[in-house]
Amino acid sequence: MHTIYDFTVRDRDNADVKLDRYEGKVLLVVNTATECGFTPTYADLQKLYADLEGRGLEILDFPCNQFGHQAPGTSDEIHAFCTGRFGVTFPQFGKLEVNGEHESLLYTWLKSQRGFAGFDPKHRITPVLVDLLGKADPQWESKPDIKWNFTKFLVDRKGNVVERFEPTADVETIVRPAVERLL
Repeated sequence: MHTIYDFTVRDRDNADVKLDRYEGKVLLVVNTATECGFTPTYADLQKLYADLEGRGLEILDFPCNQFGHQAPGTSDEIHAFCTGRFGVTFPQFGKLEVNGEHESLLYTWLKSQRGFAGFDPKHRITPVLVDLLGKADPQWESKPDIKWNFTKFLVDRKGNVVERFEPTADVETIVRPAVERLL
């Protein structure tokens, strides 16, 4: 598989969605969670989407419960939370796994395109993540695995991954300029 358009994922109703429906768009693919320290990122993502959807941006939201079990509930419960609390209007898909034996093929491919990009050393949550991840695996930094909720992959209009942003990357000052360059 050579571009994101080669993949099929499941929507909130467990129906197949071929990602070629987004061909020609700039995509930001995000694994999310509703009970995470990064959950307020939903507001930043929604602002980005509201500002740039008309220019060709799509944000694809994939809830994932692998990090501290911070995405409990059904896909409908997660959607109700996100729309009610943050006014989310971008596409939200079914829950999936981003690492391990049952990881989504989409995420296997995304990680093969862009490995771990490093946490922002100035972010207040970075020391917590470094400590947690270091205790679980001394080699964590050298692996392409998704490290936590709200890791973002930026995909160009041709379906190629061009950048990976870790959860500590600020949406407004780091992610937005990269998205705008592709639009």
